[in-house]
Order: sequence, then C-alpha cells, then structure tokens
Amino acid sequence: MSSDYDFRPGGSLKLKGGVSDGGIVKKKKKSKSKDKEKAASPGEERMKALERAIQEDTKTSSPSGSGRNSPAIASASDRKTAAEKRFEEVQKRRLAEKVARLANKTHKDRVNEFNSKLEALSEHHDIPKVGPG
Repeated sequence: MSSDYDFRPGGSLKLKGGVSDGGIVKKKKKSKSKDKEKAASPGEERMKALERAIQEDTKTSSPSGSGRNSPAIASASDRKTAAEKRFEEVQKRRLAEKVARLANKTHKDRVNEFNSKLEALSEHHDIPKVGPG
C-alpha cells in the first residue's frame, strides 16, 4: 500500500563537487599597481594620444573624402553598376535641391507654413483638454 511518492529524504541539498573538488573557483583580484602607474601620468598619455591622432589624420587624409556616401577606396567606385551610379547622382541632386529649398526659407516662413498645415487638419487631430477648467 505504500506509494512511490511517500519517500521523502530529509536534509539539505547535496551539490556535486566542492571547493576541494574544483566545483567552485573564485576569481582572483587584479593587482592595483598597474592602475596606480596609469593614474600617475595622465598628461603624458594625453600627449601620446594626441600625437597618435594627428599621425592617423595625416595618414588617412586622402582625396577620396570621409563623407558617409563617399567610397573608402577608389576601386570601390569602379565596382558600381551603371544603375548604382545613376541612383547616387539622383540622390545627390535631390539633396542639393532640398538644401537650396531650406536655405531660401526664413524661420518665420517655416512657422507660417507649419501653422497653415495645422489649420488644414481636422479637429480629430486636436489635443483634447485634460483636467478641470
């Protein structure tokens, strides 16, 4: 009449492997001597970093440009298809037109245009009043 579920062992949970068996390994802390050496000369590190940055700038300054759409390597532009070249030209032209259009408008013109757009919207887009009053 005893059921399979009647057996209940007591005591704490026994984990496999202990500290002596290699089950739990704590990380060793790094020595702080390197940190102290680095903190001792922050001015020298800044000078070295500036020199490295200047050297990298002189190495990377090339006629290819550093813009988002400019190719990083001159041979990369050779690999583009005719359609890709046309697409980039159209994109550049549209960007130039957009810049010219925005440059012609003053802030006052932009505000007036925005207000006229808001007036043309239906009342559905109005901000409802919240709270008493």
